[in-house]
Amino acid sequence: MVGDIGDELRARRQGESGHRTVPHTADTRVQAWGTTRERCLAEAVRGMVEAFADVSEAHPSGVERVRLGPGGDEELLTALLDEVIYRVEVAGRIPVEVEVEPSGGGLEVRLSLADLTQATVTGAAPKGVSWQGLRLGPDPYGWSCSVIVDV
Repeated sequence: MVGDIGDELRARRQGESGHRTVPHTADTRVQAWGTTRERCLAEAVRGMVEAFADVSEAHPSGVERVRLGPGGDEELLTALLDEVIYRVEVAGRIPVEVEVEPSGGGLEVRLSLADLTQATVTGAAPKGVSWQGLRLGPDPYGWSCSVIVDV
């Protein structure tokens, strides 16, 4: 994660991907960026996970592949984050690694998952993704997104 706006801009100019979370009234705003749409989406997942759990010591015990789309960019972003939220809420599994590839107008996603009990929970788990203020699109340095995650 990059520390401040100046650091973020320098990193983006060098082609680095990243994310950060920004407090939002009773929720969390995740901002992510990458040189491609898919790298930006992967960073959005990492940012959402990092907002409530430390997975640095968790080891994946399985891999799940998810096919999303076709759909618009914002639809794909919300669908991807909803898939992660579903796994956390229903299966007690959390992604420790994520890879996103384009696939026929949609996405092919590979989630390396660990049991939530292996992570250090640091905040409230996400419950949903808001369409308010949702943005995903190209910018001068690649792609960026902003999404409010309900907790």
